[in-house]
Amino acid sequence: MTTTYLVAQTTSAVASTIGFDVHSLVHGFWGLTIEGLTYGSVYALVAVGYTLVYGVLRLINFAHSEVFMLGMFGTYIGLLLMGFSPSGNTYAEGTLMTVVYLVGAGLFGMVVGGGAAVGLEFVAYRPLRKRNAKPLAFLITAIGMSFVLQEFVHYVLPKVPVDPPLGGSSAQPTIRLAQPVEEFTIFGAPVTNLTMVIILSAIVLGLGTDFVINRTRLGRGIRSVAQDPDAALLMGVSRERIILITFLIGGLLAGAAALLYTLRVPNGIIFNGGFILGIKAFCAAVLGGIGNVRGAVLGGLLLGVMENYGSVLLGNQWKDVVAFALLILVLMFRPTGILGEKLGKARV
Repeated sequence: MTTTYLVAQTTSAVASTIGFDVHSLVHGFWGLTIEGLTYGSVYALVAVGYTLVYGVLRLINFAHSEVFMLGMFGTYIGLLLMGFSPSGNTYAEGTLMTVVYLVGAGLFGMVVGGGAAVGLEFVAYRPLRKRNAKPLAFLITAIGMSFVLQEFVHYVLPKVPVDPPLGGSSAQPTIRLAQPVEEFTIFGAPVTNLTMVIILSAIVLGLGTDFVINRTRLGRGIRSVAQDPDAALLMGVSRERIILITFLIGGLLAGAAALLYTLRVPNGIIFNGGFILGIKAFCAAVLGGIGNVRGAVLGGLLLGVMENYGSVLLGNQWKDVVAFALLILVLMFRPTGILGEKLGKARV
């Protein structure tokens, strides 16, 4: 009797926290889709970094989320060096100069992200490869380096004498370079200038990476090392060089994603700001087919849209749960991801 009562009480409590607001989902469908594609574009670029490293090394680089976080700080430092100061107000520099500043900040973020990824490979993973370490050692090292980079920004970076101070426990004061302005509507849902920049930039970078992997000499080297590193070495392909370039590409994309994310969430630059997003990006890579560039992009976009639907249908507190539930649901019926592991092996 007591057990039945407790089960009933638990069921009632869970039901009361789940909204099932179908009306809001249907009414705001197109707006939720556009917003989901915006966040999904960021997931997609970060997911490509995960999938490239996995395709070449069979390594889940969990520290990649902190490469993204460092990329956000890189964009912020770039804006500071270009003369901007935190004020919370939008800077009215005109469209042309805004684009110039955005590109400049993005380049700073990409340089920091790429440098962090390459440094991570040199410091953490290369010594393990030289000692023929077990895969578990790589995984533990990746998790450890994730926390090391977080705590570096949390405790060490604030000691650098700059104004405003960098790092620490609080988010950086906001530098808002561009204000969302509605450009047109899709079935009544507004599409802003920032939404267009984020989605189009992610598509261009994703397609560009896919082109490099599948249509260039460098891409042939990456695919050959991914498929058979010993045979690639016999054919004159430098495995270490390919691994280094793979980390660099992933870091550059994470830096670009950092700029796009801070356009959407300018107050999100904080030492642990990449952790949850990085986990979701990893889920997106697995969802689309780990080791597959196109799968990573598809998984990121799909994840962004579906978690946005879920946050309205079930309640915002369930947003992260929806993302992981979707991953589990897909893998139950398609363990290799939507586009399949075999395609990933052939193309990455």
